[in-house]
Order: sequence, then structure tokens, then C-alpha cells
Amino acid sequence: MSTYSLESVFNPRSVAVVGGSPRERSLGAAVLRNLQAAGFAGPLGLVNPSHARIEGVAAVPRLQDLGWTPELVVLAAPPTKVVALARTAAELGTTAAIVLGTDLGHGPGSPAARLAAVARVHGLRLVGPNGLGVIAPHARLNASFSAHHPQPGDIAVISQSAAIAAALVEWGVGRSIGFSAVASLGDELDVDFADLLDFFARDHRTRAIVLYVESIRDARKFMSAARAAARLKPVVVVKSDRHARPIHVPKTHSAMLASPDAVYAAAFQRAGMLRVLALDELFAAAETLGRVDTFPGPRLAIFANGRGTGMLAADRLRDMGGTLASLGEGTVAQLDAVASAVWPGTNPVDINGGVGNPEYAAAFSALALDPGNDAILALNVPTALVPTDVRAQALADARKALPATVARKPVLAVWLGANDAAVEHLTTARIPTYATEADAVRGFMYLVRHREAKTSLMETPPSLPDDLVVDTAAARDTVARALADGRAWLDPGEVARVLAAYGIPITPVVTAGDAEEAGRLAEPMLADGGAVAVKILSPDITHKSDIDGVRLNLSTAAAVREAATAILSRAREARPGARINGVTLHPMVVRTKARELIAGVVDDATFGPVVVFGRGGTAVEMINDKALELPPLDLRLAHDMIARTRVSRILKAYRDVPAADERAVALVLVKLAQLAADVPDIREIDINPLLADKDGVIAVDARIGVSALARLHKGPGHPRFAIRPYPKEWERHVELGHGRQVFVRPVRPEDEALFREFFTHVSDEDLRMRFFQAVRHFSHEFIAQLTQLDYARSIALVAIDPETGDMLGAVRLLADANYDHGEYAILVRSDLKGHGLGWRLMQIMIEYARWLGLRSVVGEVLQENRTMLEMCKALGFKVAPSPDDPSVMAVSLPIHAQAASAPA
Repeated sequence: MSTYSLESVFNPRSVAVVGGSPRERSLGAAVLRNLQAAGFAGPLGLVNPSHARIEGVAAVPRLQDLGWTPELVVLAAPPTKVVALARTAAELGTTAAIVLGTDLGHGPGSPAARLAAVARVHGLRLVGPNGLGVIAPHARLNASFSAHHPQPGDIAVISQSAAIAAALVEWGVGRSIGFSAVASLGDELDVDFADLLDFFARDHRTRAIVLYVESIRDARKFMSAARAAARLKPVVVVKSDRHARPIHVPKTHSAMLASPDAVYAAAFQRAGMLRVLALDELFAAAETLGRVDTFPGPRLAIFANGRGTGMLAADRLRDMGGTLASLGEGTVAQLDAVASAVWPGTNPVDINGGVGNPEYAAAFSALALDPGNDAILALNVPTALVPTDVRAQALADARKALPATVARKPVLAVWLGANDAAVEHLTTARIPTYATEADAVRGFMYLVRHREAKTSLMETPPSLPDDLVVDTAAARDTVARALADGRAWLDPGEVARVLAAYGIPITPVVTAGDAEEAGRLAEPMLADGGAVAVKILSPDITHKSDIDGVRLNLSTAAAVREAATAILSRAREARPGARINGVTLHPMVVRTKARELIAGVVDDATFGPVVVFGRGGTAVEMINDKALELPPLDLRLAHDMIARTRVSRILKAYRDVPAADERAVALVLVKLAQLAADVPDIREIDINPLLADKDGVIAVDARIGVSALARLHKGPGHPRFAIRPYPKEWERHVELGHGRQVFVRPVRPEDEALFREFFTHVSDEDLRMRFFQAVRHFSHEFIAQLTQLDYARSIALVAIDPETGDMLGAVRLLADANYDHGEYAILVRSDLKGHGLGWRLMQIMIEYARWLGLRSVVGEVLQENRTMLEMCKALGFKVAPSPDDPSVMAVSLPIHAQAASAPA
């Protein structure tokens, strides 16, 4: 697992600081001061060959001279010494190291590369270099050079920037918001975002995770960890460099729309993360997450002592896509007694500013008890009638007095002109406070968006949509021929064949080498009174319109010849170095009420293929109406993409224009995603325009770019997809002894209820054998770890009775980040032991490990679990005592490379 030894980073039993000096600005001295100030309770050592004592701590010349092995080493030494020090620490048995602000260079042969090699060889976990360090308040650990030490809390901060990490610490200290941990990643030679997302997703002290991102290096690993974490906890991310330019100049309209930041935004959304655009929004999100521990629906009740502020909040709520809650009749009756004379009896509630605190508290309680709302925003403008701190105390007391049935309903507050006492009252009651109504509504919508994202993550697109019939072989053959010819773009005929192989309608195309041939070939198209379009044919001219390379609505052969002559002449004049292969002829498509759309696939340098959709036409970049999504797609995701664009509004019926066939549009997006999955050498697809009306869709112009792309990700499957699809190909029917049939399939996130029922059929003793401890309570978080998989590094296969739908057993395999080893676990129903189900599940798991390309499968089995140990031996596992626990046996099975293909 990528989380191995991270406990040594965030909860070490002993720490040694290497380097530093008595100078005020010495990193080593700063870390030593922070470790002492935080109250670290374990052994604390100092290694420094130049100074006998720093910050009152005696130093020894070498790590070996400490007389004990530190679990965590903080390296604040010169760059020339860091690699040797890390190697020494690892050889002594140290399991983790933090390398502070040190520039170790980049590339092969650099100190950074040599340090990373030391970490890999010895299994030493490295945080940094070029980071602030690590703070774990619950462990009283401050191994950083931050200015202050934050209080313990339940927000984990992961930042690539030392400065941003330090700023978040200072903000938390100033707002009395605590952290479960703060980690500054720096150059990420070893520990990266994915490692820490995995770690904090399962850390019981962490309720929410905040990220500051500059760039992602391993997109599949990141998406794997982010999706798993976001299913369990809110993850908020801010990314810098939002206006970065693409590495390569875009050659198609789709590529122009898929800017690097737009792709990052799509990735964050697909991962279920909450993206904010600036630090103030990040702070607002952290403020909300630090005080609120439930994630409500979108219905907000606004409780204000002034109509104006309440209406502004209501407007902002609608702007952000929230819902103004309706008030029940009984609630309105109770509120009437304290409302202003002009209150119309609807949300927002306008309270008379002069009412007493008992009446104010009663009105708030009535609103909190109303089931028609999911959360409450309290707004208070200071008046001379009631002191602001007194009113804050009334709200805090009323919140604390709520019955258990609504005690966790979120309450947010805007307390204008609040003094320290007012803020303290609200903070004590875990009511987050904001400077403005807009900030408060934004904070509420973070909670709503997390709930929506979590629901979305529970759905898993299949590898092959059920209603998709394709000719993959034809598409692959066409692309292969183009690559063999050394071409980067398919010609129009090849484009038509590839799209036709995936059922995407496209206008017919005919190729002519010169103007005379164009006129002759156009005659059959014009015979029935139709018209044609003539376009330049050149692999070197990307945008035909830019050189006046398109003529439309030509109705005679003479007009076609004249247009072709002009187009060819203009092309040679405008692009003298371009290869001119002639022109193409297309019958004009007359669909007067069709909408012009764009659909395509772009290959991003970080995240691989990305599906693009939006408003099409020649001004597509100027309009910039787009939605992006990482494949794989299903129809639900495709419809969500469409809904995120402005053009979706005119796909509906309006005036005398019938609604377009939106399902046909969505199906094109699904087909494009599947085409990118099936033919990895397709680099780019650009359909513009894609016409859509009530009769369906048709591509009028399209381009497909190809190249033999380098692999972005380790492991099998698509070499560049950042998200692995649900592995439908691993569904199968198997036969056990006595002819009993069972259905085996990969686990899906929606299987939580299935697992919960399954555990009722497993004895306490069998549960102890599986989990190495007594398990009596199966919480959502516990089962989510078993069911919410992303299939990139982990798989779980369940056996189901095809007649009853009951779960009979499950086996799982978790690969490490390098796809070297996989750890397995298995459990079957207690009443089915001895029927051969466990044996068959183990065989399938081993087959899957071979398909993944793992070198071995490993596991741990309690020594008393003789049945499992005997089965392991029969399957060829090596069985040996665990070096860490005498009650446990370590089992391992080498995996050979043969027969490594996925099932048909």
C-alpha cells in the first residue's frame, strides 16, 4: 500500500533532527524549537558535528552516536550531505524522513534522484525536499519551521507549497480552528498527494481534507486516491497557475477548449473534490468543514434581523444553485409572533430586531425543527436594541438546546460587527461565522456539493455500455494503416470509417484530386436538386476556414469546379509548404432547426484522454461554452456534461423549434469515450459542427489525430486513462461442487447493503479470523472501505446467489503503488464453508493478480486459522511465521507472467 510507514511520519515514537546551528534563522534550530514547544513526548535527539548544543539540546556528531534508532529523522542539513545522511538513517532502521527546504536539483544523477533511489531501496518514506515539514497536533509533533503550532482538530492540510501550508497554519491559529495534520510535500520525491489522501481517508482523527495543488505527476494514482477519499470525507482543493498555456499549440477546436486548467477542473469534479479558486475561498471552506459535521441537502432557511440582508443571502443562494427552503404552516405561525410587521410569511425570515432573547431562541428552535429545511443561516446586523454578543449567546444556547433529532442540523452565521465575545459564543457552539452573506452561502454550498459529489461517486460507469454496438477491429485497422504510413491525421474517408464503426452518423465524403474531377464527382450529388460543400484536403491545414478553404451551398458542377480551383489556388498561396492532396466534396445537410455543437476527445499531458462537449461553429473558442469529462462515460455522466453548458438550454423545445434528441447527443459522447478506450493510438477527435435536432445528430466535419502514445500509467488497461472503468469483463458464472452455480462480479460502491446483510451470516469467530479482532459494529465508514473501490489498484470480487441475490462471499486484492505486490483477503459465509467457494474465489483472485502483472500475492493469516493455511499451501503459497507478530503467519505466492490476459 502507498500508506506504508506513514504512521512513522505523523505519529513517530522517536525523532532526531540532523543539522542546524544556533543561528536565529537556522532551519534545524527552528524545527527543534517547534518540537519542544509542541511537547513531543518521545525521545528527541540532535545530530550535529559542528555544535555541542542547540536550543538547550545536546548534540552528537553522528546518527550512530545517539545510542538508539529514531523512527523519524528530520534532515535540515546542507544539500551535499542529505543523501548520505538518509542512507545512514535507513541502514540504522529509521522508517521515515522529512527533508526540509533544500534544493537537490532535478533529473538523472542529481542529489534528488539519488535520494529517491535510497528511499526505494530501503523502504524509507520521504517527505520533501523543499517543504515546510509536517505538523501532527494530536501527536504533539511539530517537525516544521512554521511560526506557530496549531491546536488539534479534524482538518488535514496537504500542500505542495511551504508558504501556503504556513499561511493555513496561521489562519487556523487566528480562527481557533485545529488540524489533524499539516503536510508540506515540496518536491514529492516519495510521499505524494495520493499517499496522503489514502492515509487521511482512513485516519479517524481527520474529518475533512484540504489540498493546495500546483501540479499532479501520476494522474491515475491521484484519481484513485482522491475518488476513494472523497467517498468518505469532503476534500477541498485549490490549484494555482489557472491560466497556464498548453504544452503544445492546439490544432483543433476541441483542443483549444481543453486548456490545462479546464482539464484539472474536470478531474477534480470527477474525483468528487470541491474546487475553490482562491485562498479566501479555501479558508471559507475550512471554516465550514471545521465546525459542521453533517452534509445537508440544498434547502436553506435564512433567519435574519433585517429584510435586506436576508434577501441578499437568498439571491446569492439562487445564484449558486441552492434552494430556498419552504416554511411549514406551523413554523410560520410560531414565527409570526416575533417577525417584523412587513414579513410576508416566507423564507427568508425577518425577525424584529428588538425581540427579547427568549423569543429569539424560540423562533430559531421552531425553524430548526421544521423538516422543510436542511440547514439554517442566521444573519445579525448590530443595533442599539440588543448587544451583538448577547444575541450571539442566545443563538449558541438555542443551538445547544435543540433535541437530538435535529442537533446535527448545520447552523451558519453572519454576525456583522461581532466582537470577540460574540465570536467566542458562536465558536463554542460550533457555529461557523463568515464576514458576508455571500461567504456564508458559499460555505453552505460546499456542504451541498460534497453530498452531491459523494452520491455521484457511488455510480460506476461500465467498461462497455449495454446499448453500444461497435466495430472495434475496423477502427483499429484504419488507425494502424495511417500510423504505418507515418501520418498523424486520418484523411476524411478514414475519419468517416472510424466514426461509422462506432455508430456516429457523418455526412458522406468524396475525394477529388483537382477541380475537373471535383466537378465530375459532384454531378450525382446534385442530380436531385441538392447542393454540395467543397473543402481543402491537406494534412497540414488544420483550420480550413482560416485560409478560405471552404465553399458551401454549391448547386452546379460548374460552381463546384470554380470553387475547387479557387480553394486550391488560395491554399497554395497561403500555405506554400503545405501538402495539398485535392479537395473533398460533401452533400449539404439542410436541417434548418438543428443546433451546432462540438464534441471531441483531447489527450492531456497529465490526465490523458478527456471528452469535450459544447457550443459548436466557427466561433467556438470565442463563445467558450464547454464541459469536459474524464472517460469512461455512461449516459448519466454524458447528460451531466450536457447540462453544464449553456447550449443545453436551446436543446430544449422553444417557440416553434422542437426539442433536440438529447439522448442521441449523449450517446455520441459515450461512443467517443469508448472509441478512445478501445483505440489508444487515437490522440484527438474533433467533431465540429455536430448538428442536433429532433431527428438525431449528424457530424458535418470531423478530424481524428493519431500517434503511438507513450504509457502514462503503470498496470494493465488503457495506457493513458486516468480512471479505470468498472471491469465488467471480470463478471462470470462459476460452478461449485454438487453443480451449484454462483455469479461472481467486481464489487460496486452501491453494494453496502449487500455487505451489511452478508455479515449477519458470518460468525463472530470467522469475523475475528478475517479482521484479526472482534467486530461488532459495521459502520458506514467500515463498509465503505470494502465497497468503494476505483479498480486502479484494488479489486474485490463478490460471489452472489443468482436466484436470491444474496452475497455468499468475497475476495479482495490490493496492489501497491508500483504494481509489484498485492495483498489479499477473503471471507465466505460461515454456513457455506467446505463447499469450495473459498477455493474458487482464491483462484479467480490469483488470475486477476496475473492480469495486473503483479510479481506476488501476499497475505497474513492467524496461526490458528488452519483451514486458510492449508488452502494457501494447496494453492502454492509459501507459509512462514510473521517477523512482526508470532500469532500471525505470512503467506506469499509468486505470480508468473503467462496467461495474463483478461477474460473474454
